Amino acid sequence: MADNFAEDLAAVASIKAVPTILDIICRTTGMRFAAVARVTEDRWIACSVRDDLAFGLAPGGELKIETTICQEIRQSRKAVIIDHVAEDPEFRNHHTPAFYGLQSYISVPIILPDGSFFGTLCAIDPEPHVLKTPETISMFEMFAEVIGTLLSATDKVAHTQAQLLEEHRTLALREQFIAVLGHDLRNPLTGILGGMEMLQKNPLNERATQWAQMVVASANRMAGLIDVVVDFSRSRLGGGLTLERHAHDSLELVLHEVVADRQISAPNRRIETDIAVPLPVFCDIKRLTQLAVNLLDNALTYGDPEKPIKVAAAAADGRFELSVCNGGPPIPESLLTSIFEPFSRGTVQPSREGLGLGLYISHQIALAHGGDLTVSSTPEETRFTFRMPLEQA
Repeated sequence: MADNFAEDLAAVASIKAVPTILDIICRTTGMRFAAVARVTEDRWIACSVRDDLAFGLAPGGELKIETTICQEIRQSRKAVIIDHVAEDPEFRNHHTPAFYGLQSYISVPIILPDGSFFGTLCAIDPEPHVLKTPETISMFEMFAEVIGTLLSATDKVAHTQAQLLEEHRTLALREQFIAVLGHDLRNPLTGILGGMEMLQKNPLNERATQWAQMVVASANRMAGLIDVVVDFSRSRLGGGLTLERHAHDSLELVLHEVVADRQISAPNRRIETDIAVPLPVFCDIKRLTQLAVNLLDNALTYGDPEKPIKVAAAAADGRFELSVCNGGPPIPESLLTSIFEPFSRGTVQPSREGLGLGLYISHQIALAHGGDLTVSSTPEETRFTFRMPLEQA
């Protein structure tokens, strides 16, 4: 335990049982002074005191360590018990009883659960008292153990509270970080896109038109990347993905639009569909669109260009199911267990473009909907399957 005496005093003061313990000690033994002391190599400090002797020592009061026996107890970690100093062959000539005018003395070490020495539980009196009995010794040892345990628990509580405070501060910083990603980074892109829109309303030559289209495409891609990073930050650093769920009966149309859009961007690839969603699905339609786009983009990126991609969706038996399947080399077994972790798929083909977060975010979207996203991969096909309840749980 670090030598922070103010914290030690506060810790002992916070234990409501300590004054009761000292009261029991005095009543049981007849001793008129009892204390819990913090003892280090060079200091003796009273943390709690029961004083019926007018000894003059209060919590926070200090004795010179060399005038006490506690340094010896600290080194040996053994109790010192004296019934009658004048008749005790070991301590009748000891300087401590003579210095303080004591005839009876008992001091038991307080050892914390981690094995560190805190101090002593002690009692003194200028009159002799019978202390060397099994009952008295067991009582002191039990009380010393209780105090040590409670001190350790108090320290853990204080540490936990400090951690919680730090976590609250960290959470606030996380939210600020997400806000910067979601707002401040989008502002310049909004300006770029607005400027390009205005520019394209004016007559441009062919070269300028191409450049304007490239700028717009790049800005839109950057906006998409920002969305991905914000989703990643919110799921890993914040409170998870947020959903706006409603009952949607247009999911079938939306999925056909996703496929059509990707077919336009990849005209040389064959995408086969089997989509039939005749029932309303309680979902965040934008998030499910994002999930479908991610799975389809993943298939386009990693699938065999010579083999078709198959997209299937159905709603039945209270569940909605979406699957995207592609041919090509199977995903290595070693990667399957971590396929939905950030950046994991990119380790197979690191030269591929993108942040490698699509599958991770798709999995988070699935979990946020109370569903799941699974993968199976064989030499014949790799299939990602998303399932969720049709209605709100």
